[in-house]
Amino acid sequence: MNAPLNVDKKLMLDVKDLKVHFDIASKSAWPWSKPSKLKAVDGVNVRLYEGETLGVVGESGCGKSTFARAIIGLVEATEGEVVWLGQDLTKMKAIERRETRKDMQMIFQDPLASLNPRMNIGDIIAEPLITFYPRLSKDEVKARVKAMMDKVGLLPNVINRYPHEFSGGQCQRIGIARALILEPKMIICDEPVSALDVSIQAQVVNLLKELQKELGLSLVFIAHDLSVVKHISDRVLVMYLGNAVELGEAKEIFAEPKHPYTRALMSAVPIPDPEVERNKKIEMLEGDLPSPINPPSGCVFRTRCPKATELCAKETPTLKGADKHAVSCLHVEMV
Repeated sequence: MNAPLNVDKKLMLDVKDLKVHFDIASKSAWPWSKPSKLKAVDGVNVRLYEGETLGVVGESGCGKSTFARAIIGLVEATEGEVVWLGQDLTKMKAIERRETRKDMQMIFQDPLASLNPRMNIGDIIAEPLITFYPRLSKDEVKARVKAMMDKVGLLPNVINRYPHEFSGGQCQRIGIARALILEPKMIICDEPVSALDVSIQAQVVNLLKELQKELGLSLVFIAHDLSVVKHISDRVLVMYLGNAVELGEAKEIFAEPKHPYTRALMSAVPIPDPEVERNKKIEMLEGDLPSPINPPSGCVFRTRCPKATELCAKETPTLKGADKHAVSCLHVEMV
């Protein structure tokens, strides 16, 4: 079962009021028209501790992947801080951030598209080693690559094969091996199992859990499948339209979700017991996700919320509560 939040653990990552806004060119014929602002991430605060897994969930377009990319530096933060082991990465120059890349790696959603089709898997896995440790001999690099392949369940005799010769699950194992070859302290997993069959999903998730336990990794795990998130996460961050609406221990949030949006997400998760599944109440959301270019005033969820009042249009809620369970809702006591 998921481990409880241990405040005695070392703080690895501290994200403070992170915002990522993009300028969208105006469709107006007038050249002086100002561009619109797309608020992909709009003020997220979260912490990640050593050996912990933070699950990030929400609908498509809620800002999960942009949030992850801003942490690792693939997208520039507009405002806020990303503090990694006491250093604010947003204030570093590109050359200064290079050294932190060894400690922060990423696994992408599409396992085949994230691998260079012109390189064999030995070279793909070895590339980070050659980049950061150019003095290593070819034999040392090859030995480390084979050891990592064995660790993720790939036979060393396939080292000279190319990505197209492997299945989706095997390609994801290659991606995991590449991410782990530098022995990082944190890995961001951006929907790493969404493109895989269910049986392969279980294999990849269990592999990540085993490697995390063995290597002491911290994970940020982004997914749509809440069953997978429940299985792997210690804490969960629920995002909606670039905002954090609920944050806390996974067992707390899955047992008693407080925010109306989280409740709707949880009610959609299938239950193995046919009788319980047949009789459970499904809380449907009405309408579509609003545009992040023109989000609703006040609470961003109010246009789809069954509990919304006039107050929700005037006041913007913030996360309130303890580390164990915090909710961003003006009427949390009503939920």
